[in-house]
Amino acid sequence: TWGKLQMREIIHVQAGLCGNRIGTKFLEDISQDHAIDQAGAFHGDPDLCLEKIHVYYNETAIGKYQPRAILMGLEPNTKERLRAEPISQLLNPENFVFGRRGTGENWAKGFYNDGAELMESVLEAIRKEAEVCECLQGFQLTHSLGGGTGSGMGSLLISKLREEYPDRIIKTFSVLPFTRSADSIKQPYNATLSIQHLIESADIVQLIENEALYDICAESLKISSPNVGDVNNIVSAAMSGATCCLRFPGQLNSDLQKFASNLAPLPRLHFLTFGFAPPASLASQTDHPSTLEELAQQIFDPRNIISGVNPHVGHTLTAFAQFRGKLCAKDVDEEIVKIQKRSSPNFVEWLPKDTKSSVCCMPSKGLMTSGALIANSTSVKEKFKQLARQFKAMFSRRAFLHWYFDEGMDVLEFAEAESILKDLISEYDKYQNSTTK
Repeated sequence: TWGKLQMREIIHVQAGLCGNRIGTKFLEDISQDHAIDQAGAFHGDPDLCLEKIHVYYNETAIGKYQPRAILMGLEPNTKERLRAEPISQLLNPENFVFGRRGTGENWAKGFYNDGAELMESVLEAIRKEAEVCECLQGFQLTHSLGGGTGSGMGSLLISKLREEYPDRIIKTFSVLPFTRSADSIKQPYNATLSIQHLIESADIVQLIENEALYDICAESLKISSPNVGDVNNIVSAAMSGATCCLRFPGQLNSDLQKFASNLAPLPRLHFLTFGFAPPASLASQTDHPSTLEELAQQIFDPRNIISGVNPHVGHTLTAFAQFRGKLCAKDVDEEIVKIQKRSSPNFVEWLPKDTKSSVCCMPSKGLMTSGALIANSTSVKEKFKQLARQFKAMFSRRAFLHWYFDEGMDVLEFAEAESILKDLISEYDKYQNSTTK
């Protein structure tokens, strides 16, 4: 059986409407990457596709492959939408854990009440998956910080996982709320309350911003009115690129422990930016692959960073570039050196100015060549500052707090969350401005 020598498993969990949408698209895309059809059958090159298939998949007794995924939420309509997706037949139906009513975009409902009532069922599904793992390396969560389920229940989940699996890596793909406008006026509260748990319980947080995604659709893809599917395609392409090193053979960042230790040199500053190239329609790239030079320039271009930050306004602590396709590793190293020489002032003085790079010969679906950049940059503090301003504007007037008080929260929890966010911003400022002296 393929993959038995490298069975270092990850349990994938997706929470809430947003988390389930991007998580499901991610599972669809990596199934195509690994040549797994919707029935779980394999059709591809076993040397490449199956060597590390067990990182995200279980192999059934009849030789089929099934994603090791838990789908959770409080809104029953989300479950019905997922059941209607073609990939649902590939997933374990016992791992669909959903409640009977939504959270009303309220973090407290997800963390304390409705979410807490459902959490034991979620943990039981996770335990069943963990028990059959040969060597569980950690967990991956997709969720939104703005809604009630992804933020509140997502926060509760990573707190519980940290208690129950203290030596396993927890990585999240966390979607930041809109800053210019919001689907829910309570988003600044939900996101701020979540961040304290991401600081305390997660090892790696890869940030995604809705506004950046819509900007990429409008500016790079020339889609005037992007829909959820357009946005999710971008997110999933970036996630697939960012997890390529975990899913295919290679030495650099080949498991979650190496990934975390290389990209998070400081324990609390583990909020990463990431982007993907080429920033164009997948279909249009099939016959005209991007050159290495184009890809290298594009992954460092702020316009292609789906975290919505401009790394030029901060300093880079660490960075990792992952390329896919028939590219020469030596050429990649040389191209990265060229770019670093041009942008070296953006690296902090007290760490090696070095962007690690890796090449995976297995191309992404629909593309002959592609690239992804994952970076730990102090520029993320600008997102946290925006959030802090929005939080303060509402909290100073005690706006909408009664909805949280009705669920058992008190004002001190909000004050503590605000203080923790301010401390995080100060810590980023400290390390951005520090020198080798």
